[in-house]
Amino acid sequence: MNTKLAKSLLLPEAYNKRLLQRDIIAGITVLVMLVPQSMAYAMLAGLPPVMGLYASTIPLLIYALLGASRYLAVGPVAMASILVFAGVSVLAEPGSPQYIELVILLTLMAGLIQLLLSLLNAGAFIKFVSKHVISGFTSAVAIIIALSQVGSLLGMELSSQNQVIFLLGDIFRNLTKIHLLTAVIGVGAFFFLRFAGKISTRLPWPLITVLLGVIVVYTLQLEGRGVSIVGDVPAGLPQFGFPEVSFSAVQLLFPAALTIALIAMMESLAITKTLAGDSGERVNINKELKAIGAANAIGSFLQSYVVTGSFSRSAVNFHAGAVSKISTVVTALGIVLTLFFFTPLFYYLPQAVLAAIIMSAVFGLIDFRAMRKSFQIKAADGWVWCLTFAATLLIGIQWGLLIGVLVSLCILIHQISHPKVVELGWHGPSRTYRDIQRYEQANKPRTMLLLRIDTRIHFSNAESLEDQITGALKRDMEASDRLKDCILDMGSVNDIDTVGVEMIERIMTRYHGNVNVWLVNLKGPVRDVLKKSLIAEKYAEQISFLSLEKIVEKRKPTIEYLI
Repeated sequence: MNTKLAKSLLLPEAYNKRLLQRDIIAGITVLVMLVPQSMAYAMLAGLPPVMGLYASTIPLLIYALLGASRYLAVGPVAMASILVFAGVSVLAEPGSPQYIELVILLTLMAGLIQLLLSLLNAGAFIKFVSKHVISGFTSAVAIIIALSQVGSLLGMELSSQNQVIFLLGDIFRNLTKIHLLTAVIGVGAFFFLRFAGKISTRLPWPLITVLLGVIVVYTLQLEGRGVSIVGDVPAGLPQFGFPEVSFSAVQLLFPAALTIALIAMMESLAITKTLAGDSGERVNINKELKAIGAANAIGSFLQSYVVTGSFSRSAVNFHAGAVSKISTVVTALGIVLTLFFFTPLFYYLPQAVLAAIIMSAVFGLIDFRAMRKSFQIKAADGWVWCLTFAATLLIGIQWGLLIGVLVSLCILIHQISHPKVVELGWHGPSRTYRDIQRYEQANKPRTMLLLRIDTRIHFSNAESLEDQITGALKRDMEASDRLKDCILDMGSVNDIDTVGVEMIERIMTRYHGNVNVWLVNLKGPVRDVLKKSLIAEKYAEQISFLSLEKIVEKRKPTIEYLI
């Protein structure tokens, strides 16, 4: 095999027939999951089921050539599908030619945004979207997805909504319109999928459910009795074509395209990182982002809609023994064969079965345990989860994510700008200085104030630190006229900026002649910055001590007693 191609496909150096067999088995295993899922997710996106198959051909091959992970299984997923529906259904009737054109344009835009983000090294910014935001958002979206499929599951006609209140209202208003045969098939398929998966995880239950649904409808001729079926699925590969681009459409779709690009990026990178941790594989985040972006952008010219990494299919690919991206190629070729030879089998596929597949798949995304765990460890994280969850359910999918990110960033900024200054005292049992708030036996020197700063000092927190330090000095000076020294332990300060230096200088100047302010445990980078300031000239002795113990020993004669 060509060396460059082998490198692109991440083939191991000793790739042989045995490893090829492992890739083929993994690829086929993913294939039997992808066929029913891709059709179901296309329906979730408001598209003809065949577009899910289209999205599982060329985009997979593009990813196989450009991607950074051996194991990531790309294709249609529930999250991206509901985001597509939410973004486009307000502009056109789902399933209509105009709707399909807008979805294809949206896919191109999302792909181009992802390519731009990869050029800007934006993969590094994913760390600013907290795990709690993603978990709360995903859980809420999973509920929205499940509720949006109730109509197809029970044979009811529901309006296009993506807010829980409207969805629930629509469902309750139409309960009398349930189609009994459709409901039996849909609910039966749902419970079959839920319980069959507990019996064995090795069998392709979604595909088995699809085949059973086709057999039941065909044998009993249920399509003539009101059961909605998929109908004709065009055979062959999609035709090449350029998306219709207009300024007004781009303007209207941009918020949805940006949201989808970011969510798809985070979903793929989260899966890639998880699999890399399990396998020891090193992954280039921006290369991964570029591959997903290219798959979406190029796929849009072949009637594909948004693809990204699927956690369930990626896990199956990994555990089935994949060793390279040959497994992805096998999956894509399997979809091509399906499009050419097997699409007539899907004519009698009940839409209720596809709805059951979607609902069964998204139940695993609802993670209330993450919320409970967050509250147990740190309440602020739990509230971020709840606010993101509630905003997504009640306000809308796109706003929910934005609100969650903004809330988590506000909490982060508040924490950074309001660090705590710790007051220390001598702790006899451990023979060291401890936080007097945490250790009751830590004795506070009456003539000496010991403070520890546990953060970098910069413009955003300098004012808060100054208020806490001067507040402690004022308190002790008012309580006793014997206070002679204030020692600032800077051992945890890794950096200081100009505003921080000016703050320290103000404190030392303000109390000069009354209280000696000492800086100890200075790290090299902090000492280097201070040497360039007036502090080094005016207060050279007061910044020269390397440890808290040494300065206390030097000033010991001034310590009258401990209280």
